[in-house]
Amino acid sequence: MERGDCRITLCRLKRLCVILVIMTVGSWTSVEALAGETRTIVIDSISGEPLGGASVFDRKGGMLGTCSPKGALPFVPAGAYPVTVRCLGYAERVIDSGAEAEVRLKELSRELPEVVVDARRNEVLHMLAYVREYSTLSTYTDTVILYRDKWVDFMLPQRGKKKFKGWRMPRVLSSKSYYRFTNGSGMDSVSDRFNQHFSWSDWVGVVDRVPVPPRLIDSCNAVDTVFGKYSPTETWRKKGNDVSLDVNVLADTVSRHWMPDMSLFFRNNIDFECVKVRYRFTDALVSDYLSASGLTGISVNIESNGRGRDMFQFNRRDEPFFVSTYAEIYFADKEYVSLKEAKEWEKFSFNQIDFGLLPLPDEVPELQPDIAGLIARVGNIDHDGLRIATEPDRRLAGLDLTPLTLKQRILKRLKGLAARVGSGGGTYNNSYNSR
Repeated sequence: MERGDCRITLCRLKRLCVILVIMTVGSWTSVEALAGETRTIVIDSISGEPLGGASVFDRKGGMLGTCSPKGALPFVPAGAYPVTVRCLGYAERVIDSGAEAEVRLKELSRELPEVVVDARRNEVLHMLAYVREYSTLSTYTDTVILYRDKWVDFMLPQRGKKKFKGWRMPRVLSSKSYYRFTNGSGMDSVSDRFNQHFSWSDWVGVVDRVPVPPRLIDSCNAVDTVFGKYSPTETWRKKGNDVSLDVNVLADTVSRHWMPDMSLFFRNNIDFECVKVRYRFTDALVSDYLSASGLTGISVNIESNGRGRDMFQFNRRDEPFFVSTYAEIYFADKEYVSLKEAKEWEKFSFNQIDFGLLPLPDEVPELQPDIAGLIARVGNIDHDGLRIATEPDRRLAGLDLTPLTLKQRILKRLKGLAARVGSGGGTYNNSYNSR
């Protein structure tokens, strides 16, 4: 073959490769477009508005992710069905397969407990709330699923009450935890105890005196969006007396003021994939701001990739692990109290109160079957029998295993150094005594 023929053949081969690449990219685009058209969309049953940020759980209670801003479901493996779709303020729905084009969620109507306002006691707002939390810790081989319910309270001093700080983060009054441990082979076990804390729910606090966009003040039905640097960071919706606020904390650094207590984690070597909070208010609009007295519920979605030992000191082998937390906070009671009463609440011991007797707020949904099964399995654990059957380690007999405080550890180390110096060969002691 002559040189000219080789050049022609090479040119034809290049053109053919370009055509194949274009056809391949085009086919991928067509598939993605087709997939985008057939993805299940979660919408409001009345208005038809997409419910971005709705949470999706698999059949075992593990969180699969959140819906896109347009309401599209995240990727759902075939073995995860039936899945549960939940959005704060709406009745949850169970989807048996991915064949449904639309999932319509019905908005719940709720009557708030009456908030008594007394001018003589209108100094501090005390809020009692019930929390349901679903968290997952996973590595390449193991998974830990946590379901936890707890009662918490908040204490918000009103303006001008600088002598009492109160607390905007949840103070845990009662808590019950249920863990399921699964390894790479599919073997699982359950417990109500785990020596590592990987939940994010304790960093979700309440907000008070939230400024409202002007568009919502004089309108009965309105939507307003505040954009961050690259994407929407706040989405406001008003329907009559109800206001919902969705915040994408990662959309802009300014949005971090919604979760100020997590600022330390943002500065550490932790990659957050998702930090979204949803607030719901009823009859809370006062002039141009929202009051915490009308706060009916909070939901939060947080997904993070931990690195090394930076996250809760969990990882001991430097293998990557991933944490997701979905939590819902339902407010059961609100009351204005005086400063004196607030300080008494702060010091009060709740150990004698059986919070299991308290009625749950009306909005709290029924537990998923797998979560109810997890609770039943944990409830059947015979802790006394396990302790009796465990063979004690004779090597630890007579040892005091009480953890030492930092001061005690320092003193113990200094005493050990002094003892080694005092018995180090005798030369030092003899020379010292001979002086």
